[in-house]
Amino acid sequence: MASQDWFDKDFYATLGVSKDVSDAELKKTYRKLARKYHPDSNPGDAAAEAKFKEISEAYSVLSDKEQREEYDQIRAMGSGARFTAGGPGQGGFEDVFSMFGQGRGGGTRFQTSGNFEDIFSMFGGQPGGFGSGRFGEPTGGYRGYGGPHKGADVTAHTTLDFVTAVKGETITLAGEDGKPFKVKIPAGVADGQKIRLRGRGRPSPDGGENGDIVVTVTVRPHPVFTREGLNLRVTVPVTFTEATLGATIEVPTLGGDPVRLRVAPGTPSGRVLRVKGRGVQSKKGTGDLLAEVQVAVPAHLDDAAREALERFHELEPKENPRADLMAKAAAHH
Repeated sequence: MASQDWFDKDFYATLGVSKDVSDAELKKTYRKLARKYHPDSNPGDAAAEAKFKEISEAYSVLSDKEQREEYDQIRAMGSGARFTAGGPGQGGFEDVFSMFGQGRGGGTRFQTSGNFEDIFSMFGGQPGGFGSGRFGEPTGGYRGYGGPHKGADVTAHTTLDFVTAVKGETITLAGEDGKPFKVKIPAGVADGQKIRLRGRGRPSPDGGENGDIVVTVTVRPHPVFTREGLNLRVTVPVTFTEATLGATIEVPTLGGDPVRLRVAPGTPSGRVLRVKGRGVQSKKGTGDLLAEVQVAVPAHLDDAAREALERFHELEPKENPRADLMAKAAAHH
């Protein structure tokens, strides 16, 4: 936005307030107008959006003490503060400079086609700047046109047991101010996930949206189950003979009755058996239960069992299970 706008625009008239309006009355008037002309309240209405930008611009300048003082001083110059083709001492911006104690003598000329870089540096310390915005332009807010600021977020933490995180439930937490609030934990929430409760945080300082409550979730590990996305994983020990001869075994499920699974003859340790639909049930879908077979080696054998196993050892196929491993290792030396 060109800086000339500061000379042409009457921000007080835009907001319909007097030049000696108090900060409180200014804020009250702006809130009322902002609600009326906000694009969210007037979808597709270009005129309302233009009006919203005008009142936001006006408020952003008048609500800032320093900008308001600078604006009042510039407006007080009236037509004398406009660009002229004249040289020093012929009106124009020479008066503005001297007013701020930065008189520009000598041959400085301000032509009608000139720029405002020097003016910028006088006011904002850098080209294009009143504070952090461009010259004459507010910062932040709706599409960069100022407006109310969103309130601050409130943070909270909660630690859930594994089953609660998988199933989901509504819990009560204490906020930063000590006031309790309820939060619905969705089924399948993950460790470290953040849940945002929109509009439940701190109020805006100037009539904007409330902040949010952001709850960070920690999930305690389960002694049996782990999560892999929507799938639940469990390690299931089987005996050497069950894995070798085949068997039907029971596998636990989370919060339900055990399920029976068939272990095929010759099942190796590490094979994963899938139980459809017994994982996490959430809005994103339903996972499976993955049962990983782990062959358990007996730590103690009585004499009869040892003798039987030794006879089996004499009869078992004379295959070296490590032969393939050794060959691959040798091939990649």
